[in-house]
Amino acid sequence: MDNTNSTTDYDSPWKEALEQYFPQFMALLFPQVSPQIDWQQPHEFLDKELQQVVRDAESGRGYTDKLVKVYTLNHNTLWVLIHIEIQGKADPQFNRRMFRYYYRLVDSYPEQAIASFAVLTNQRQTEKLGHYQQHFWQTELDFRFPTVYLQQWSNKLDELEKNPNPFAIVIMAQLIAHATAKDDLTRKDSKFRLIRMLYQRRYERQDILELFRYIDWMLQLPKVLEEQLYQAIEAMEQEEHMPYVTAIERYAEARGETRGETRGEAQTLRRQIQLKYKEIPDWVTDKINQADKSQLDRWVERILFEDNLENLFKP
Repeated sequence: MDNTNSTTDYDSPWKEALEQYFPQFMALLFPQVSPQIDWQQPHEFLDKELQQVVRDAESGRGYTDKLVKVYTLNHNTLWVLIHIEIQGKADPQFNRRMFRYYYRLVDSYPEQAIASFAVLTNQRQTEKLGHYQQHFWQTELDFRFPTVYLQQWSNKLDELEKNPNPFAIVIMAQLIAHATAKDDLTRKDSKFRLIRMLYQRRYERQDILELFRYIDWMLQLPKVLEEQLYQAIEAMEQEEHMPYVTAIERYAEARGETRGETRGEAQTLRRQIQLKYKEIPDWVTDKINQADKSQLDRWVERILFEDNLENLFKP
């Protein structure tokens, strides 16, 4: 059965999950690096700095990029560039793109220490990725960066299921999304198992709401199967007498948060257009009203560098 949501937006949930659970992300996927960061100090997301340096960043095209300022245990600041390749396999420019982002940051901030990390969600491990090399005569360049292949976890789902780290749920949701792209029934059953885990792990209420939203975002279903899913969740709650918010409340809150975020992004974009282009044509208003949050996010970023209003809305 073909999934009706084959164009699911994975970029937005990854960005939000990174912002919500960045320490947990590093601990799970880069366990050798995480202990060297002083997590007692606040970390900071540097979206503005990344946008200014990587002006041609291909956000919204199957990539997620985040720049995070952290403190090391020896009290130095470190900028961590996270690149996540979400849909499909890494393209031929992957290594070069990683190097380009790195040297642009180094060029703009020469005194700042920078580390690059990559995550590939649907790519089998290969020696071809993780380093960029050039050499001609006696001039050589060798840029290497840690790369995680999520598909390696496909055969270790039992480890993820036992891992209390909340980011394990995000990874499982992404793996299931790829594996069930054309199988709605299996996706529904897998989605139910993930939601059951939220109860079994006894997360705090806010974590349940956040993680449920990521699961719901990544594992979208046709309406009929979605209704069956929530009936099953309600039955499970009644049977287990679980002291959490009900399935319907959780669904309403999650959907309500998304709608609220969409309204906020639309308002920000309208304000930016008025300031930059002086007026908002009717056709622009129609596009904004019909857009989802991920599309609005891309326009909000793109308007910083786009001089032509029509080009702003081109695919």
